[in-house]
Amino acid sequence: MKRTAAGVTEVAILSALILCTRGANYQDVFVGGRIYFLDSDCYARMERAAIVAAHPGAVVRRHEFENYPAGTRPHTTAPLDYLIVALAATLALFTAQPLDLAGAIIAPLLALAGGWFLWWWARQMPAVARYGALLTYALSAILAHGTALGRPDQQALLIILLMIALAAEWRLQQDTNAPAAHVNPAPLGEYECAASGEKDSRVGWSIVSGAAWGLALWVSLYEPLILLAALLVGTAMTSRAQLVAGSRRIGWLIFLAIILVAGLIEWRWPEPPGWQPFFANWSTTIGELRSVSLTSPIWLAWVGALLIISPVSIAFAVKHRRMPLVFAGLVVLCLLLTTWEARWGYFFAIVFLLTIPAQLAIVRQKWLAVSLLALSLLPLLQFWDGRIWPGEEAILRRATGRREAMEWRAAATSLGGRAWGAVLAPWWLAPATAYWSGRPVVGGSSHESLPGIVDTARFFLATSAAEARQILERHGVQWVLVADGERVGENSAAILGRPVPSDALCRILDRTPSQAPSFLVLRKQNDACKTYEFRDFR
Repeated sequence: MKRTAAGVTEVAILSALILCTRGANYQDVFVGGRIYFLDSDCYARMERAAIVAAHPGAVVRRHEFENYPAGTRPHTTAPLDYLIVALAATLALFTAQPLDLAGAIIAPLLALAGGWFLWWWARQMPAVARYGALLTYALSAILAHGTALGRPDQQALLIILLMIALAAEWRLQQDTNAPAAHVNPAPLGEYECAASGEKDSRVGWSIVSGAAWGLALWVSLYEPLILLAALLVGTAMTSRAQLVAGSRRIGWLIFLAIILVAGLIEWRWPEPPGWQPFFANWSTTIGELRSVSLTSPIWLAWVGALLIISPVSIAFAVKHRRMPLVFAGLVVLCLLLTTWEARWGYFFAIVFLLTIPAQLAIVRQKWLAVSLLALSLLPLLQFWDGRIWPGEEAILRRATGRREAMEWRAAATSLGGRAWGAVLAPWWLAPATAYWSGRPVVGGSSHESLPGIVDTARFFLATSAAEARQILERHGVQWVLVADGERVGENSAAILGRPVPSDALCRILDRTPSQAPSFLVLRKQNDACKTYEFRDFR
């Protein structure tokens, strides 16, 4: 009874921490009785979900609503679309905005499910080892960002699927990594599952592994493919028999079955991004594609201060067979990939937190392990102290952002009329504009929309009325929405790799509407947006 009560208490506290950290931005999501999303990609995802909700059984293989009129062949896939729609069907009984609410809460719910799985995976570890992994998962800044309220992005689903897949792989490999007798005669199950060596347990974990890897590859053929390849190569080099064991066969069959089903449903291959013109310039404007310096303090807010001594603690854990060698390799691989692209930080944090119990297990003195854990959590707590109780400048900045989002939404939703005219807006605002207006947009937020993004940038930096008019005609534009001229000019210049002309069209449309080309008529304006209509639209 006491053990059950303790378990319920742990789960309750863990759940509260997860929901608090993922929902710390609720004021930016629930604004004025409406629901707003955090990133441009989120609005593109919600547009997909809206299509699926309107046409049950549909698989969205093209985005006609961005990069208009050419459209795009997106890299996003169906699983998250249907998760959002299924959740919306349940919420329809309680809210007038079921789809938006489902999109807003889907990521925190996935994080909550991931936390429950992690607790179950670690349930028989000693307290310090268990709490180290669970608290890092709940408080990690990068994991909270990836599964935040208002962020219906595929990364949220990938984080959970890959954590489950890697946790299952850890269990499957522990038979071949029992601790050395001179260190501790007890099996590795001393701080993991005591029955993990039994055949039925290995079959169960094989099923979990195969299903999780298969679903992760269905969601994305990028990060899961690299991690799976690294895991297979590393395991083959250290314990080839482990991959072909009889207990693994059912897992591989499930994996192949999911891949086959995914291929039959999606029936397409994602387009490679690197060859497209201006891709390098565009990638510098995307936070997840930027590099992370090894000396950046952000690492400590992601995984805690244990990272500082992790080279030594991981080495000892591998030496004493507390940790499969392949996981030490995955930590290094994800660390290096994160220094190249910040988006790998999600998966570095996942791999690292799975190694925390093994790192703490090598510390014999309990008081020292507790001290290490407490010190490790300090950077995480400092991050959340600043996030939950921000300074006046941050409060003002966020309030300004909320007001601008409301005004931009008002401008987008006012684009009435029956004519199916496209909207030209700053590219990072294009997906939200499409979602709110119900009209296609010239730009987009993904690399597949680069042709439209480039033309949008050219329009805003144009100094010739003829050039601007040609772009509008080529894309079937009826409406032009303009935000802060300086910011639009700087971001457009970053895309095209050239300076902002003093007489750039973005500045004229923002500052001096009376000097706008004769074919652009100012119809409406508010503090955040000016709305122009293309007079010669057909």
